[in-house]
Amino acid sequence: MAAFFANLGIAIAKFIGFLITRSAGLLAEAGHSAADTGNQALLLFGSKRGRRKADAVHPFGYGPERYFWAFVVALVLFSMGGLFALYEGINKLNNPHEIESAGVAFAILGLALALETFSLRTAVKEANHVRPRDKSWWWFVRNAKSPELPVVLLEDTGAEIGLLVALAGLTAAVVTDDPRWDAAGSIAIGLLLVVIAIVLAIEMKGLLVGEAPDQQVQQRIEQAIAGAPSVRGLIHIRSMHVGPDDLLVAVKVEFDHHLTVAELATAIDGAESAIRAVVPASLMIYIEPDIQRSTSV
Repeated sequence: MAAFFANLGIAIAKFIGFLITRSAGLLAEAGHSAADTGNQALLLFGSKRGRRKADAVHPFGYGPERYFWAFVVALVLFSMGGLFALYEGINKLNNPHEIESAGVAFAILGLALALETFSLRTAVKEANHVRPRDKSWWWFVRNAKSPELPVVLLEDTGAEIGLLVALAGLTAAVVTDDPRWDAAGSIAIGLLLVVIAIVLAIEMKGLLVGEAPDQQVQQRIEQAIAGAPSVRGLIHIRSMHVGPDDLLVAVKVEFDHHLTVAELATAIDGAESAIRAVVPASLMIYIEPDIQRSTSV
């Protein structure tokens, strides 16, 4: 919620600055911050709806809603942020307008840069709690199952770069007395936001379609089943995230052939308990007993 009000304040300040200075770069950044503000609201809304309990209509829960609203965030960033900045930059490039009160623009961009730096540091600190130390940031964005942190990281990184580009364009425009540099900065910001939005959309699409857990989690599940009492072998396993913290696991297992029905039920319960002991996520587990054949479905 703090990030929402911070982005809202920054967006208002940038827009007021544009009205005073007529800087295309400042207007592009105002659109960027407005998009970030809306996106924070969408992420909060999606997080709340995604945590609703399963019901008869959605028996596996509402976890995918968090992915859906994160995908909407990508659309907002693409249209309201990227396309708007491109339009404004091209318009100002064709119809240059002298920048007025450049000092106001520099002050607003400098303040926004300080606030966005603080926001990015906070996001990095939060992400470090869940990112494996031996993995890169790009790996984290590509593989994180919770959409909020990768979205915030990409948005804040884009905000930092966008502000630096806006400052560079404004500085060049003032030094050369050519406002087209400011317009070029707006175009560069638009292209940056479009690229970030496309990356986000691709990642969220993968999560919406359904992604398997990472390889380490998959291996822990397989080892837990193999080590459970009365298990002769794992025939096959299918698992996927149905939410950031919800995992669906379906397996075919060959148990000892001499088991009675009651003993088989106990063995299935034991295999399920073994899986839950090694995977911290909320699990929906379906175990089907079968016999290993040369080919299995």
